[in-house]
Amino acid sequence: MKRSEEITRQYFDFLEKHIQDVITGAVQEFMELNEIAGQLAVSHQHLTDTIKKEKGQHPCYFYDEKIINEAKEIIANSDRSIAEIARMFTYDPSNFSKFFKKMTGITPGAFRNKSRLQ
Repeated sequence: MKRSEEITRQYFDFLEKHIQDVITGAVQEFMELNEIAGQLAVSHQHLTDTIKKEKGQHPCYFYDEKIINEAKEIIANSDRSIAEIARMFTYDPSNFSKFFKKMTGITPGAFRNKSRLQ
């Protein structure tokens, strides 16, 4: 396995665990990309360049995408309030709604209603 492939795999494995740790409360907040790079023993720039080269997008794109996918799953499959879910993801509820809408095109409440109709 090439080093760039190894870094990419480590990044995605780290994201998976880290996001779960935040959701469960094992970790208090999301790490910044430079902190993640440090955990992977590479520079911020090297991580960014490697992920862009291997996957075609900035690492933050995948970070946000994984957060949104986890949020969608919880919104669609739980009765927790949107505000409670926002706090699980360490967001202020209004900021979470803005982030969710920016990433998906609809509000979390509209997403929940739509997912329950299907």
